[in-house]
Amino acid sequence: MTDATRPSFQARSIASIHHVPEDAWDACAGNANPFVSHDFLSCLEDSNSATPETGWAPAHILLEETDGRLLGCAPAYFKSHSYGEFVFDHGWADAFERAGGRYYPKLLIAVPFTPATGPRLLVPPGPDAEEHRRLLAATIVGVAQEAGISTAHVNFPLESEWHLLGETGFLQRTGVQFHWVNEGFADFEAFLATLASRKRKAIRKERREAVEGGIEIETLSGRDLTSDVWDSFFAFYRDTGSRKWGTPYLTRRFFDLLGERMGEKVALVMARREGRWIAGALNIVGSDTLFGRYWGCIEDHRHLHFECCYYQAIDYAIAHGLARVEAGAQGSHKIQRGYMPVHTYSAHWIENPSFHAAVERFLEEEARHVDWEVEAIEREYSPFRKSD
Repeated sequence: MTDATRPSFQARSIASIHHVPEDAWDACAGNANPFVSHDFLSCLEDSNSATPETGWAPAHILLEETDGRLLGCAPAYFKSHSYGEFVFDHGWADAFERAGGRYYPKLLIAVPFTPATGPRLLVPPGPDAEEHRRLLAATIVGVAQEAGISTAHVNFPLESEWHLLGETGFLQRTGVQFHWVNEGFADFEAFLATLASRKRKAIRKERREAVEGGIEIETLSGRDLTSDVWDSFFAFYRDTGSRKWGTPYLTRRFFDLLGERMGEKVALVMARREGRWIAGALNIVGSDTLFGRYWGCIEDHRHLHFECCYYQAIDYAIAHGLARVEAGAQGSHKIQRGYMPVHTYSAHWIENPSFHAAVERFLEEEARHVDWEVEAIEREYSPFRKSD
């Protein structure tokens, strides 16, 4: 057990999300971001997707009153590698170990396999919320030090948490993703009206061509997520995963558990031709955001990827009054389809002073490049009509 900075509080890490009651965890996590919910984290563990055997040993951090009342928590893992994180530090690990250091295991505060911004320092709302977040930030360092770990990382936190972690001594890093923002559009055509004429025509053509040859598209949720549907989608997911990163992260059981525990928060876009599912895109629904996660197919059809992943997501967000679509990591091809660059954040505690200084210099230069990229895209490549 690691004591927090005030003696009336105590902090500890637990080896399974099931070691904390669901209602207590979710009272801290809130309901805005589905990925930090007890249900989602338990799906990862119970399906053997995020376990010590896969290099994701759960070490969730709890901040408690001495009577056991939960004041805050953070989804945390001891990692034996840097895969499945989408904030790349392989070069740091290589440099530190060539210099004689031991980079792994490391402590990671994040949601496995999920490059989606969301809260990481989870506390219930109230007058003490900010103090408890600061205690959690200090506790992350304490847990790492007690375990003899040289680095701790917080991936995709909220911007406010990123600033707090910077004040606590974490190095700050930025990245870029491409998100679509709902400006109160009545329908997809209203969105298209904000684009330059050439972009509007290109998108209409892509949407027409995507469903040529009798392709039908449906969005499934809740009870529609049958085992047969998941079997088909898992085949798509495995095909894409094998081509992109070698070994798909999620097991087949994960998708069954996701449907059972969070089916109403799933928006699974599936494409069918001649009675057979041929492609699909998995989305998870937050309180104001649609999060695009996985795409796959067993047949190649022109523009079907764009239709399932981007245009259907926009349709869904408009129909359900959602403020934005986060379509996952990377992908500059999203720009011409109305998804514009936004900053993402991560924070990194490094115990070794020399290594800390070297990474800090790298991050300062990287941040300048990220800012330049965002500004250049907005200035030169925006698909939206130029205002007078």
